[in-house]
Amino acid sequence: MMATGTTRKNCHCEIKSALRLGVRAHDFGCAPADELAARIAAAGFSCVQLALNKAVAGLNLTAGDLNASLAQKIGGAFTRHGVGIEVLGCYINPVHPDPAVRQKLLEYFKDHLRFARDFGCGIVALESGSVNADYSPHPANHGEVAFNEMLAGVAELVGEAEKHGVTVGFEAVHCHTVSSAQKMRRVLDTIRSKHLRVVFDAANLLSPQNFQEQAGLVPAALELLVDDIAVIHAKDFVIENGAQKTVPAGRGQLDFTPVLEFVRSHPSGVSVLLEEAGANDAAACAKFLQQKYDQVNL
Repeated sequence: MMATGTTRKNCHCEIKSALRLGVRAHDFGCAPADELAARIAAAGFSCVQLALNKAVAGLNLTAGDLNASLAQKIGGAFTRHGVGIEVLGCYINPVHPDPAVRQKLLEYFKDHLRFARDFGCGIVALESGSVNADYSPHPANHGEVAFNEMLAGVAELVGEAEKHGVTVGFEAVHCHTVSSAQKMRRVLDTIRSKHLRVVFDAANLLSPQNFQEQAGLVPAALELLVDDIAVIHAKDFVIENGAQKTVPAGRGQLDFTPVLEFVRSHPSGVSVLLEEAGANDAAACAKFLQQKYDQVNL
C-alpha cells in the first residue's frame, strides 16, 4: 500500500470516498453550452473541466470579454443537465516571452477568477508555461530566471483569487518551468496561500528519461503534495522510439494504482477528470478506472 496518508497528518485513510469521474468538455466537441452539457450527461459523467474558447461554440474570448451574464448562462446550462463545472481551464502561458502579451494573458486569467462563481465553479487552472510562446520545450524552462518569472505571475493570480474567494489550480509538466513535484512544492511553500492548489497529473511528471522510475516517483509526488491536491487529471502515455505520446487512460504504460489509492483515501472525494478521452473513448476509460479503484485496498 502507498504510504500516502500514513505519514502526513491531514489525510485520513480510514475514509473511503466515492470515485467522482468527469471529462474535459472540449473532448466531447465544441458546441453550444446546453448541447455540450447534454452530451456529457448522456455519457454518464457528472463534472467537467471547461475551457471556454475550446468547448463553447461561438466564443473567442480575450481579456475583458468575460462577464457575469455570460458565465451564468453557461453555468446554468451545465447545471440543468446535472453536470458540475469542476474546473475552468484557462491554460495561459505565464512566462510568455513578450511581457506585454504575458500581462494580457494574466488579465484574461483574472477574468476567469472574477467570474468563476457565476459559473458555479471554484477553481481556475493553468500550467507553469514555457519561455517559448507556443509552450514548446526549452532548456531555459528549467532555470531560475524562468522559474522566478513564473512565480511572480502565479503570485499575482493568487492575489486576485484571494479577493474573490476562489482557487488557482496549478499543474506541473515535466518540460515546463514547474517540471516536478519538488518544484511544485517550492511554489506552494513560497506563495503560501490556501487559494493555490494542485491539479495532479501523474503522466505529466513522467518523460522518456524517467518513466521507468514511476513506481517510486508517482507515490513520492503524491506524498509530497498530498495536502494540496484539489483535482486529478487522468490520461495515459506510451513511449515509442524514445518519444512520449499521450493516450486515453488504460491504454498506455501508466500505473494508476498510486493515484487511485490517493483518491480512495482522500476525505473530501477528489474528482478525477479524464483527458484525451472523447465520446468514443470515455466510457472505456471510466470503466477501467472504476475497476482499478474498486481493487484498491487501504
